[in-house]
Amino acid sequence: MDEKDRLGDKLRDKQKGQEGEFFARRDRELLEKLRQERRRDASGATDGSMKCPRCGAALVERVKHDVTVDECPSCGGVWLDQGEVDQIAKREDEGWLAGLFRDGLGRK
Repeated sequence: MDEKDRLGDKLRDKQKGQEGEFFARRDRELLEKLRQERRRDASGATDGSMKCPRCGAALVERVKHDVTVDECPSCGGVWLDQGEVDQIAKREDEGWLAGLFRDGLGRK
C-alpha cells in the first residue's frame, strides 16, 4: 500500500510542476504582450496616426487657413503641434490669439 501512495504523490507533484510551468509561461506571454502594447501606445499608433487625447479616436490632418492641424472626426477637437502654433502666432502680430499663444506658452 505504501508503494501505491508514493506513486500517487509523485504523480500529483508532477502535475503541480506542469501546472506551475504552464502558468509561468502564460504569465510571461501576457507580460510581453502588455509591454508591446505599451511600447506601441507610447510611440503612437502602429499606422503612424495619432489618437485624440479626449476620446481616443484617430486624428485626421486638415488644412485650415494654410495651417495643417490635427482634427478629431469624433468629438470635433482640434489639436496643434508646436510648429502649427508658431505659424498662427506669426500671422497674428498684435491680435488676441497671438497674445494668448505668447503668454500661454511662455514666449515673448
